[in-house]
Amino acid sequence: MTLENSRELYDRALSVLPGGVNSPVRASIQPYPFFVERGDGGHVIDADGNRYIDWVMGLGPLLLGHDLPQSVESAIQKQASAGPMYGAPTEIEVELAEFVARHVPSVEKVRFVNSGTEATVSAVRLARGYTGREKIVVMQGGYHGAQESTLVEGDSDDPSPSSKGVPQSFAEHTIPVPFNDTEAVERVFEERGEEIAGVLVEPILANKGIVTPVDGYHETLRKLTREHGSLLIFDEVITGFRVGGLACAQGKFDVTPDVTTFGKIVGGGFPVGAIGGRAEVIESFTPSGDVFQAGTFSGHPVTMAAGLETLKYAAENGVYDHVNALGEQLRSGLTDICAEQAPEYTVAGTDSVFKVLFTRDTPVEGEGQCESGCEQRTDCARYTHCPKTGADVGKTEIERWNRLLRPAMFDQGVFLSQNGFESQFVSDSHTEEDVEETLEAYKHAL
Repeated sequence: MTLENSRELYDRALSVLPGGVNSPVRASIQPYPFFVERGDGGHVIDADGNRYIDWVMGLGPLLLGHDLPQSVESAIQKQASAGPMYGAPTEIEVELAEFVARHVPSVEKVRFVNSGTEATVSAVRLARGYTGREKIVVMQGGYHGAQESTLVEGDSDDPSPSSKGVPQSFAEHTIPVPFNDTEAVERVFEERGEEIAGVLVEPILANKGIVTPVDGYHETLRKLTREHGSLLIFDEVITGFRVGGLACAQGKFDVTPDVTTFGKIVGGGFPVGAIGGRAEVIESFTPSGDVFQAGTFSGHPVTMAAGLETLKYAAENGVYDHVNALGEQLRSGLTDICAEQAPEYTVAGTDSVFKVLFTRDTPVEGEGQCESGCEQRTDCARYTHCPKTGADVGKTEIERWNRLLRPAMFDQGVFLSQNGFESQFVSDSHTEEDVEETLEAYKHAL
């Protein structure tokens, strides 16, 4: 396999882009990233003509894969040919908002923005403005975009910025707690409940490994926020319209938040974000309320057309049945491979999301383990050892993933997430043959 063209492109990029990339994770592949020339179904082809099975899917947005159905492609082209954007309302943004509100349990009204980060920034401001409070509870190891309020590490007693450029005063308004730790979040609300504007949580930790909630955890968050007049905010930028289908992860877990942030799939592969929730809360945004929020490209008509037609196609053509079945096939196959070759590793994921976590502190043998991805079942032999927080994932052998697994899979024509944290995703363009080839590659790589 040659990567000469990618190397030359990276050399050029280094002279004009910081680190040679426009998002840091893309530089995780060493000694230099491969540059994609085009997508083809469930595959990508790089600048040197190498072909890979693509399980990254643009980091999640490409539910349908790289080959868009004719109805989706036509809607995008029709909208683009009518003019790129107008700075005025269009019918298509109303139609997409109606679709989201019709299918997502918590959503009565929606405000569209341009990225997942913008959505979570706006949701935090909304929570503070709606409640008149300043503190935001987040999960250690969760990810809510590149924003000052959540680029915070430490614990509830000693939060600090996780990036230079974020003032300590921002971190002081953020309260990090461990995901899945009911006692920790109950203690925080007991001590500081009257200060807390909201709890911002991924329904599944999907950016740092894949960690599902233990039984009752989200119900505890729902109960605490209601009792203390705070907002429960589900960050469904990754899980939205992927986990739980059209009802999203909140539908799968049967927990209804006050506010939900969206991104990725809701824009059909184009830049997008959204904040949805109870009408009373969302109406706090200007112009109907006093919480300022605005954006030149918000509700961009081409993005709205792509998102609406993607979701309509998924609803009408059995997309979720297909991708979830392939996801289960992948996770089940990986569970069998790990049981034979690397029983100390953990297979995680649900629906169309999957990941192998390089854990070590797990029993080599045990009956009744989860068969197709860790579900945090108390009757599982691995229950006390499987990662339950972002810190647990961080303690796994991330370096081994980066140094050995990902390069070995890459050499066999399989494109996995660029670092040991991020999820991998199944698309409607993937096939059983893609799954079988990938499992064979894992057998050789593990």
